[in-house]
Amino acid sequence: MHYRKIGQTDLDVSVIGVGTWQFGGEWGVDFSQNQVDQILNQAQQEGINLLDTAECYGDHLSEQLIGDYLKRHNREDWIVATKFGHHFHSAFERTRHVDADSVLKQLDASLKALNTDYIDLYQSHSLTDDEFNNDKLWTMLDKQKQAGKIRYLGLSLQNEPSVHQTKAAKSVGADALQVVYNRLTREPEADIFPIAEQENLGVLARVPLASGYLSGKYKPGDSFSTGDVRSRHDQEKQIQMLKTVEKITQEELPEGTAMATWALAWCLQHRAVTTVIPGCKTPEQVSKNASAAKLDLVSKEHPQFVK
Repeated sequence: MHYRKIGQTDLDVSVIGVGTWQFGGEWGVDFSQNQVDQILNQAQQEGINLLDTAECYGDHLSEQLIGDYLKRHNREDWIVATKFGHHFHSAFERTRHVDADSVLKQLDASLKALNTDYIDLYQSHSLTDDEFNNDKLWTMLDKQKQAGKIRYLGLSLQNEPSVHQTKAAKSVGADALQVVYNRLTREPEADIFPIAEQENLGVLARVPLASGYLSGKYKPGDSFSTGDVRSRHDQEKQIQMLKTVEKITQEELPEGTAMATWALAWCLQHRAVTTVIPGCKTPEQVSKNASAAKLDLVSKEHPQFVK
């Protein structure tokens, strides 16, 4: 495993993390604590130290499953990132709560669910620019940093990431960005990544396997069960994405390399990207994800490489 520093923080994160939206039960599997334990044990064996979760992955359910694990293991072995701004009601309904008082309550609820006294990276969760422009919110969060509840702040940007928020990140005390970035979604390269490099902001690439379309498991015409969030995706767009994946397989994928492994390493070759946070449903998938760190695309010459 390789490690990179998030921006100007002292957080040395594994280039492969564990995204945990799936623990909230919205990706076709309801996870038991034992299943989560096996996944996180395997992640640690692979040298992975970054867990990314959120308050609305099943109304703190993902956080609770992680927290139960953390209370039985060494908290210091892990860099825990979570988010604020939503409240989970069902797989199809969330409400937004981004005022300072509500976020403080969310922070305390996340700390309780995670069985921890502090969160390493606390991220805004897909705020609009109007929601972001809130001095009271960022003043409150700065006080929580001073109180030791938060080590660092980050911005998890909407699927169409805000240039305004990226430029203003440092002014609100944020050291990291989280953006959708993968071989099928390259828009951040144009506007977001140049700012991130200039401002020395860490970048967490979420959805690096394009919601599984880059996993190598699906072909045009495949469908998803109603309990899977991908069943709500536009059908025409889904077909086009899978056709593009077929073309990538034929023209870009090195012979003998698994599509998912290559797709993660592809993200990590960009100078702005610190780490990728793919989801996983089994310990075997954790190992396959971790193997991406060994591909030649993941250079030790990366500017954030930790020696």
